[in-house]
Amino acid sequence: MGAGHDHGAGQANARRLTIALALTSTFLVAEVIAGLAFNSLALLSDAAHMFTDAAALAIALAAIRIGRRKPTDTFTFGYRRFEILAAAFNAVLLFAVAIYVLVEGIKRIVEPEPVQSMGMLVVAVLGLGINLIAMRLLSGAKDKSLNVKGAYLEVWADMLGSLGVIAGAVVIRLTGWRFVDPIVAIGIGLWVLPRTWILLKESTRILLEGAPTGLALTKVRMSIEAISGVAATHELHVWTTGADEATCTVHVVLTDQADGEEVRRTVCERLAADFDLHHVTVQVEASSCEPGAHA
Repeated sequence: MGAGHDHGAGQANARRLTIALALTSTFLVAEVIAGLAFNSLALLSDAAHMFTDAAALAIALAAIRIGRRKPTDTFTFGYRRFEILAAAFNAVLLFAVAIYVLVEGIKRIVEPEPVQSMGMLVVAVLGLGINLIAMRLLSGAKDKSLNVKGAYLEVWADMLGSLGVIAGAVVIRLTGWRFVDPIVAIGIGLWVLPRTWILLKESTRILLEGAPTGLALTKVRMSIEAISGVAATHELHVWTTGADEATCTVHVVLTDQADGEEVRRTVCERLAADFDLHHVTVQVEASSCEPGAHA
């Protein structure tokens, strides 16, 4: 049942990502042309973020398809962690774009260039519509997949960028202040950076096999050692193979005359109920195999 559910969720995520990618890629071309034609750094900045949106969506889609592959003798956990690599790559890509926009924006503040505000406004409004549609498509899966969450955050950031471009175009239209264009571009870059850092930190934690966010290993150990028949625990590890699949392994030392199978089953049930850990491997021992335990 669980495997079927995961497969169905993956199919639904793939459909959402495919539609969002088609919309984003189509508009990206139009926005690049418009940014060059209207000489708007803010519009080109938004187009750069739109490009990262398209890249993020394409990578996320590829990650889902690759992640469906079954485990092999070489990749015994399968390919689910490819999703995390994709999320990390998206974060790095966003960092690079944001830094470029900041540098170019500072140059344009010093030497403002003419901007066609009306064309800039029209394109930004259309871009906002595309972003809202893409966000709606991805919102249902963003809390269940770090990969989809990364794509969602990029689209969300680009939506805010479109709002900034619209505001900048209106101000330029009314006042003629050309320096507003690079200021909006810099604002977009600064707004994206903190959220990019969060995504990069989360994906790095998973790649380094850190414990799931919010899970206290001390509480897990205390919960296991409170079970009747458990004398001690060691080699307790909890990590994440994919964005939504936590794995736990532990060695449990039994008390005298404890039923090993009963203890093992109870440990699995307790971890599932208390910590939502369902992929658990328990090794029961009559005496500890920990180095130095019998010294």
